[in-house]
Amino acid sequence: MTNEFVKLEFEGPLALITVDRPKALNALNQQVFSELDVAISQIIARPDTRALIVTGGGEKAFVAGADIAEMSGYTPAQALALSARGQQVFARLEALAIPTIAAVSGFALGGGLELALACDLIFASEKAKLGVPEVSLAVIPGFGGTQRLTRLLGRSRAKELIFTGDPVDAAKAREIGLVLEVLAPEALLPRCKEVALKIASRGPVAVAQAKRVVEAGADLPLREANELERQAFAVLFGTDDQKEGMRAFLEKRKAAFKNA
Repeated sequence: MTNEFVKLEFEGPLALITVDRPKALNALNQQVFSELDVAISQIIARPDTRALIVTGGGEKAFVAGADIAEMSGYTPAQALALSARGQQVFARLEALAIPTIAAVSGFALGGGLELALACDLIFASEKAKLGVPEVSLAVIPGFGGTQRLTRLLGRSRAKELIFTGDPVDAAKAREIGLVLEVLAPEALLPRCKEVALKIASRGPVAVAQAKRVVEAGADLPLREANELERQAFAVLFGTDDQKEGMRAFLEKRKAAFKNA
């Protein structure tokens, strides 16, 4: 797929989305959202894809935020539509059955951090700057940032970042649990691919069920969430992959999973 601002590539079982608008620091505008939506649909259409990495083009930014020039003159109605569009696209990304990894280098601010937060795992380079500076523009995050950030970091830390608008560097982001690892810029994408390939080698039906149960159970009381887990655990014993996985373990060989 070749689009103007969003590139989608497939490398074996992996998909790689690159937001590539470097002259605007990869800022999100209406076209970027549309191209991201198309890329997500194309990934869904390829059931052999096992993991997705999302990154930014150029050396300065993952995604520096929403396009201020485009939205500065919006009316409340237009802002409502933009927020709905951004939330819809990021919700589709979040709902992918496959694990998703954000490879963050440079600026991941506002909508850029919200994009990363819609991924399952976030890895950062030493040059990363992450934050939600919207209050400095007299607005708030509108693409799910207030909610996903709170669920990830807890209310107090999320409020600190949202209320002050101050970004954090990669080391601080790791300290507060915003990112998993901090790497040299040249090591970031290889590390993300390493993790993605490891995930891709596991039973894909089981990985998809694990992601579903974690996400769905997070907002439920513990007993209800455990019931989700119990049902998913049982269902997997009716799959070919479960039989292959356990047979391969007993036979001391690598499993050949078929996503079935």
